[in-house]
Amino acid sequence: MSLCQQPVLLVVAHGSRDPRHAATVHALVRRVRSLRPGLRVETGFLDFNVPSVQGVLESLAARGVRDVVALPLLLTRAFHAKADIPSVLRQAPPRLRVRQADVLGPSPLLTRTLERRLHEAGLSPADKSSTGVVLASAGSSDPEAIAVIADIAREWRHTGWCAVRPAFASASLPRTEDAVRALRSLGCAKVAVAPYVLAPGFLPDRIARGAAEARADVLADVLGPAPEVARLLLERYDAARLPLRTALGA
Repeated sequence: MSLCQQPVLLVVAHGSRDPRHAATVHALVRRVRSLRPGLRVETGFLDFNVPSVQGVLESLAARGVRDVVALPLLLTRAFHAKADIPSVLRQAPPRLRVRQADVLGPSPLLTRTLERRLHEAGLSPADKSSTGVVLASAGSSDPEAIAVIADIAREWRHTGWCAVRPAFASASLPRTEDAVRALRSLGCAKVAVAPYVLAPGFLPDRIARGAAEARADVLADVLGPAPEVARLLLERYDAARLPLRTALGA
């Protein structure tokens, strides 16, 4: 299969009324394009922003595209990955072959991005052993998604931090401010909050308010268009397109 015949990568984002969300998604997509020139990368939103996922799929079909890898811009397999996105993709024009890629998390590349953001926020490698970290995610009512966040926190703790505690901006407990206080009570000299979210918006702002309320020492930025995240998108794309290439006899 030649480069021009590669499946189109359709990045599926949730969407938000907050303009920072779409701006961050587009910045990430630009970085993905820069890492793989020649790969056609499109962006579609489930809600609030345009173009919609359905609109992008119809446009691709009208232009003669046959194969698409739809990649959910999500960190866990919760409701959107299990229900919303498959429902939208089933409405694709029949001439399109659409394969849904795995969600982004968990991945060592995301852990590296968390570390990057903490260092950019002011932590040095020498701070690690005396710093407790709150792994603050958006939250979910899906037990599988909550368990994944807890597993990431446990594994990340073993890389040298004083302690790592999960927290959630919605649907689950504890909240960010409570996790910060819990780390203080453990005796961590510093407490940092690492948002495990991809783009700014309502829930990341809630995480930031919780960090400020509990007087966390460091608040990292969202994952955003970090180079590690862009590389991860391409990893998920490649893993999804290989079975498609085999089926096509490539």
